Amino acid sequence: MPTYTPPLRDMQFVMHEVLNVVADFKTMPQHAELDADTINAVLEEGGKFAVDVAFPLNISGDTEGCSIDQATHAVTTPKGFKEAYAKYIEGGWAALGCDPAFGGQGLPLVVNQMFYEMLNSANQAWTMYPGLTHGAYAALHAHGTEEQKQTYLHKMTSGEWTGSMCLTEPHCGTDLGLMRTKAEPQADGTYKLTGNKIFISAGEHDMADNIIHLVLARLPDAPVGIKGVSLFIVPKVLVNQDGTLGARNGIYCGGLEHKMGIHGNATAQIVLDGAVGTMVGLPNKGMNAMFVMMNAARLGVGNQSLGLTEVAYQNALAYAKDRIQMRSLSGTKAKDKPADPIIVHPDVRKMLLTAKAYAEGGRALMCYSSMLLEKEHNHPDEKVRKDAGEMLAMLTPIVKAFITDNGHISTNACMQVFGGHGFIKEWGMEQFVRDNRINMIYEGTNTIQSLDLLGRKILGNNGATLKKFGKLISQLVNEEGVNEKMSEFITPIAILGDQMTKFTTEIGFKGFQNPDEVGAAAVDYLRVAGHLVFGYFWARMAQVALREIAAGNTDQFYLAKLQTARFYFAKLFPETATLMRTARAGSKVLMDTDAALV
Repeated sequence: MPTYTPPLRDMQFVMHEVLNVVADFKTMPQHAELDADTINAVLEEGGKFAVDVAFPLNISGDTEGCSIDQATHAVTTPKGFKEAYAKYIEGGWAALGCDPAFGGQGLPLVVNQMFYEMLNSANQAWTMYPGLTHGAYAALHAHGTEEQKQTYLHKMTSGEWTGSMCLTEPHCGTDLGLMRTKAEPQADGTYKLTGNKIFISAGEHDMADNIIHLVLARLPDAPVGIKGVSLFIVPKVLVNQDGTLGARNGIYCGGLEHKMGIHGNATAQIVLDGAVGTMVGLPNKGMNAMFVMMNAARLGVGNQSLGLTEVAYQNALAYAKDRIQMRSLSGTKAKDKPADPIIVHPDVRKMLLTAKAYAEGGRALMCYSSMLLEKEHNHPDEKVRKDAGEMLAMLTPIVKAFITDNGHISTNACMQVFGGHGFIKEWGMEQFVRDNRINMIYEGTNTIQSLDLLGRKILGNNGATLKKFGKLISQLVNEEGVNEKMSEFITPIAILGDQMTKFTTEIGFKGFQNPDEVGAAAVDYLRVAGHLVFGYFWARMAQVALREIAAGNTDQFYLAKLQTARFYFAKLFPETATLMRTARAGSKVLMDTDAALV
């Protein structure tokens, strides 16, 4: 059976020693009184909930899965899920980062994200039920009418009602302009929706009294394509004027998907049969509102893989210390045993350090991105809000794609550490691999994230935001450029930062002549950009560790951080050279292949 220990020390390191989040909170009136001790205390209790309540249900939930009663369309979640969710509500965890105007606790997003990392480590499938509710809450909070907010947000904040996002249809995945779900206007100002949606995570379940579906659909006179899509609130159970629950709405689960992983989460086929809905925002502008939820979900998906990377690493490390196999190549290490623990072997250490480096680098990026979102929404200075939003827009596809790709690499590496036992269900490792695999697919596949990064976020503004990130690197280089102990961390990012300008310009020029060149380079480009971002944060973490060691701090945490940083720059960061070469190989070897793809 796997185990899990919340990485509270590393969370505190990133928040308070590297990013100094409390100083940023002092500039935001609603968080000005928040201190590090309060944040740490909340996360300590959150870790207990993850370990004691969510984690014990992970393997059993995967084994049992969800079930549907075809006669009533009711979905039953695995044993214990409903009771765990009741404890989640009772503990006030649903309200953690929500607006106090609707009963929320008003804590910063970074606290909620750190809590959710622990929940994802403990049980990704269960965590998706409240996680999707947060996304629906955010979309309604940003774009709902006052009446809609008063009707739905109090119950969503408390967790009494959950939410879902209903986008995909059987004939279209990401290309939502092809959707066919119709919304017919009614005399009372509501709409009747008819159509079918698929792959709807947490789309039906028994954990809450109501599910607030956010549904994309087309009005009868809507323009073709994505510009003709509107967004609607379609509750599972209609809500009366006084806030009580009324009649069952015409939206139900037609079936559950049989899938590779996240078995404990109900991935529903949703049928809308004259379901009553109300419009969110303006007609044909549904994507504007839905993108609030989608972008929140993309950060959330990155957080899912971060959680799985951490828990997989912890278990692989413990196994490698205990499992004995063969002797060390450099001589016997455990003379009292018939063989040495496998952690003495170089490649086992490489697999472990890969997961550790990607987990800790991902945590720093997740924390930084959460702070950008907080500034975008709550900072009193308009320029700060604008700059934070611009930087976050560029980093979001990296959070989603780079962290989930790294999660795939890491969970597979950790399973490999276990050898044959990793392939066996009882150890839990193969579930981490299976559960992580969806994270590279949903909320826009990682290829689509790559196209978004290169095509929209980089080339779309001629690299202006990338240059702003480059200034952060330059600032760090200027601070530490003469520090020989930092050179192994500073030099690689300084060189890559310079190379990125030429690399980006070259891809952009080729793409101007042939758009397929952008498509051919995008995935490799995102991974190069991901390493540039991770490299920057690893250099900052090494900077803090070196300062503490120089000041006489003997805490082994700092030495471990420094050793992991050295591994990252020596063994993982150099991947960028190969990626730039393959990106520059162009589209011809991909597109001029009709004879090969017969």
